[in-house]
Amino acid sequence: MINWLTLPFSLFFGFCLGLGYFSFLWLTVERLPRTKHPVLLMVGSGLARLGVALLGLYVLIWDYWPNLMVALLGFLLARTVLIARWRPQTLDGNTFTGGWDGN
Repeated sequence: MINWLTLPFSLFFGFCLGLGYFSFLWLTVERLPRTKHPVLLMVGSGLARLGVALLGLYVLIWDYWPNLMVALLGFLLARTVLIARWRPQTLDGNTFTGGWDGN
């Protein structure tokens, strides 16, 4: 039987995990040009982010597996929100697509 009371918590927890994961990914990529050891930074950051995310998701699956699915939905929702927030804007306020417009 599904415990409907834990699903909103799982969504929020997954969203927070996603915010942390992708925010630290953004900080890592921004810091790469200034570091003396970029490979160490990327590998260390990747392992730390992956470890925290997997540990958080493991805690949720320990209780009940549908919580994991809802948390993954929150994780992907955080990714979508951060992509929309960090997308480069043009001077007229439109979103920059980065592609060739065909003209």
